[in-house]
Amino acid sequence: MQTPLGFDTFLRWRRPIEVGFWIALLALNVIFNSIDTRIDHAGRIAPWEPWVWETSSALVMLALLPAVIVAERRWQIRFDTWPRNLPLHILISVPFSLIHVGGMVALRRLAYAAIAGWPYRFGAWWINFGYEYLKDVRSYFLIVSVLMLYRFWWLRRQGEAKLLVEPEEGPPVEPVERPERFLVRKLGKEFLINASEIEWLQAAGNYVNLHVRGRDYPLRSTMAGIEARLDPARFLRVHRGYFINLDYLVEIEPLETGDARLRLRDGTTVPCSRRYRAALRDRFGQPVMAE
Repeated sequence: MQTPLGFDTFLRWRRPIEVGFWIALLALNVIFNSIDTRIDHAGRIAPWEPWVWETSSALVMLALLPAVIVAERRWQIRFDTWPRNLPLHILISVPFSLIHVGGMVALRRLAYAAIAGWPYRFGAWWINFGYEYLKDVRSYFLIVSVLMLYRFWWLRRQGEAKLLVEPEEGPPVEPVERPERFLVRKLGKEFLINASEIEWLQAAGNYVNLHVRGRDYPLRSTMAGIEARLDPARFLRVHRGYFINLDYLVEIEPLETGDARLRLRDGTTVPCSRRYRAALRDRFGQPVMAE
């Protein structure tokens, strides 16, 4: 299965591109808002003040971004989940705003003392916080919306796995309780991947990523749910967040903590916790120390 032209390059640079996108977006927001505020308050404030206001806000927003990403992944807003998860995000937006306001006020006080030697005055906290919260709740859901669109784009190109289901008419062509193949939808097309081709599986929020030949296909499932569907003769749980295909295991490295580090054929290392190490030992005998 070939990915669209340029997507392989994107995969190699995915993390820097993602980080760079948010930094660039916040930097542009700082520039435009600072210029706009300076024009609106011309003659009433020092020229540097709008830049301090917007930069302090952007820096705290950038620091909060990983937490928003985790929350969005954990409580995704979809057609089937929005009645339950949307109120959770509204609740999360309150501490998001409190931290954002508290952080930017602290940064502004430091900047005012360093630049001008006079204090920054935020004003009456609850009155001003209400004003700031109205802006922050919009910012919070703007971030969530961007993350949702990004996931939609990502799944269409990377592909999303689904379990085979019972046909509406006639018997299934293969077992659906323990499928031998998984259905992958990508760019409007559907493909089948053999369960034996899955090298390892990793928990990722509401999904389990199926790693196949350098690709991660997210399957909407829990680790407990997918465990019942995997062939125990081939797949073994080695960590609360990982399963491995034993056919791809090439090296077991015991660690002093009692855990182990597993190396697969493609060079990937997967953690093996002490809790699951006994089951691995029963399959292969005593682990051999890596050279």
